[in-house]
Amino acid sequence: MLDYVLLEKYGKKISVLFVEDDDSLRKEMSFLLGDIFEYIDISADGEEGFNKYTNYYKENLSYYDLIITDIQMPNMNGINLIKNIYKLNPKQKVLVLSAHNESDYLLELVNIGIAQFILKPVDYDNFLEVIFKVSKNIYEKKYKKESKNNSFVKLTEDLFWNKELKQLIFKNQILKLTKKEFLLLDLLLKYPEKVYTNEEIINFLWSGELNLDVQISNLKNLISRLRKKVPDLDIKNNYGFGYSIKLTSV
Repeated sequence: MLDYVLLEKYGKKISVLFVEDDDSLRKEMSFLLGDIFEYIDISADGEEGFNKYTNYYKENLSYYDLIITDIQMPNMNGINLIKNIYKLNPKQKVLVLSAHNESDYLLELVNIGIAQFILKPVDYDNFLEVIFKVSKNIYEKKYKKESKNNSFVKLTEDLFWNKELKQLIFKNQILKLTKKEFLLLDLLLKYPEKVYTNEEIINFLWSGELNLDVQISNLKNLISRLRKKVPDLDIKNNYGFGYSIKLTSV
């Protein structure tokens, strides 16, 4: 049974371009798609659809999540539309509306990478099942990727800090850290490029175990060892006030 709550959740995060030259079907499908997806653009032929595709990227710096297109259309048919889209974005997710008498086109569509077809006349129960599966796939890939990206702090081109796992990674290798090195990085990278005072760092690392002079000396030695261990790690000494970590420009 279709989970409409999940479909609504997926649809709110997905942008769609629907391309169809048949007026009645375009109107009917636009109402249905508008109930599912938060953002949808409609085009009457392939040429208009491709113009909207390129303009959407210019305005949003990202492509539509999903394209749903007919095959036989004036000005530019669906096959040429898909080919032109794939030149810009080979990973574009596309659904094709295909009539039974258009089987000659299917082999070419399969050859260019289309794996999902919706037959005309549209069976709306089947259509919603297909839309659910495709939307789920788009949503999970899109937001898992974003979640993964958000868990990493980029220090240099080769050096990353995993905030969730508390790991320092250099060229895809996890670096071994001492307990104090780990604690120091965990503190400095909570708010990258913030200057932490010597007192803040010392209290976090040693909690008053030693007198201040000894603690400052230990802190300098700790940072010196860490710099030697990880030369790419840019720990800044801010005029005796404290320390911060400089991030690479992203």
